[in-house]
Amino acid sequence: MKVVIAAGKRKRAIARAIIRPGNGVVKINNLLLDFYEPKISRLKLMEPLIIAEDFINKVNISVNVFGGGIASQADASRLAIAKGLVKFSKSDKLKKQFLDYDRNLLVADVRRKEPSKPNGHGQARAKRQKSYR
Repeated sequence: MKVVIAAGKRKRAIARAIIRPGNGVVKINNLLLDFYEPKISRLKLMEPLIIAEDFINKVNISVNVFGGGIASQADASRLAIAKGLVKFSKSDKLKKQFLDYDRNLLVADVRRKEPSKPNGHGQARAKRQKSYR
């Protein structure tokens, strides 16, 4: 029995996907993908599954995701699922399909929140307005 573990990160969210042979069940934090909310995140998570439709019915995917916000968690999970499917299938054709559709399916977005600077207003670049009079 072949089991593949893949990880994905986006901002502060970290997702780990476990892909094992099965019959097409996809769970995010033990919740079936059909019940995952909000809908925009569910649609985002379905993108790699739609592209890899030949492999989906042969595998079960379980994703554990924590940290970050709703959008970051969806992006991290999507990255982990896509990476795991490529690793599981060992298919260069699938990898090329993912890269042609959206490079962020296989390559992590390394941008992070910029730390706030002293004597500002909490934002990274906002400063107190200077007045000469």
